[in-house]
Amino acid sequence: MPISVGSAAPQFTLKSKTDSELIDVQPLQESAGKAVVLIFFPAAFTGVCTEEMCDLSSGFGAYQALNADVYGISTDNPFAQEAWAKQNKITVPLLSDYAHKVVKAYDVEFPDLAGLGPSAARAAIVVDSHGKVVYAEQTASPGDLPNFEAIKACLGELQ
Repeated sequence: MPISVGSAAPQFTLKSKTDSELIDVQPLQESAGKAVVLIFFPAAFTGVCTEEMCDLSSGFGAYQALNADVYGISTDNPFAQEAWAKQNKITVPLLSDYAHKVVKAYDVEFPDLAGLGPSAARAAIVVDSHGKVVYAEQTASPGDLPNFEAIKACLGELQ
């Protein structure tokens, strides 16, 4: 089960790879005054994750219109994330939780992905502009997508 709705969202810093460098990203601090949508996904270069991030990228404007920033988080290293994003034209900022600290803090660690060990579960967390978790969903299996309409409805209620 993911972190409980009503909880204070744990603060964190993760690495992201840009064209020129590795950077530290602090989504909850950098999105002051906005809601933050954290989309946890199991692994880059997999079918369902590619579909999910490509769909989010193509619909990114809808989230911006709802005053929200969206971040994809996986336990892949940032170099793999960058290559995958370039190959698939993914524009959602991708953050590397290679050490599994954030997936554990948000209680969305999947114990064993296809015999490869732990990864991020497929989950969606919405944090309001005050740092409170207002939506939390973990899918029943890594092959299921989060309910993006429910996420947008939650964001709409924050307006």
